[in-house]
Amino acid sequence: MEWKLELVALPVSDVDRAKAFYTDRVGFDLDHDHTVSDDIRFVQLTPPGSACSIAIGKGIVDAEPGSAAGLQLVVSSAEAARRELLDRGVEVGEVQRFPWGSFVFFRDPDGNRWSVQELPPREQAPARA
Repeated sequence: MEWKLELVALPVSDVDRAKAFYTDRVGFDLDHDHTVSDDIRFVQLTPPGSACSIAIGKGIVDAEPGSAAGLQLVVSSAEAARRELLDRGVEVGEVQRFPWGSFVFFRDPDGNRWSVQELPPREQAPARA
């Protein structure tokens, strides 16, 4: 059996502001924006190339806005990702390099924390004779 993570709900205080941030600034694709009732609005956004989406809205998560941490995107180049985010108006830190990859970090308008990782090159297994 396969287990696929396909949706992560993020707590936000202003749905329209968060939607604009993730689409206009970060570059996520808008999949759905559906108002179910006065108490429920569901907005689904997907990073380009990702199999996992985020959901923001009204009445979909009980957590405090800005309390999400540990959200991680993986890219081919942390430097290029940083430049793109800066060009789109996102406040993003410098590239930090670790043995497990290069990272840049940013927060959404509510303070939900994201990391963007460039994986290190994988070592090739020695050839067998």
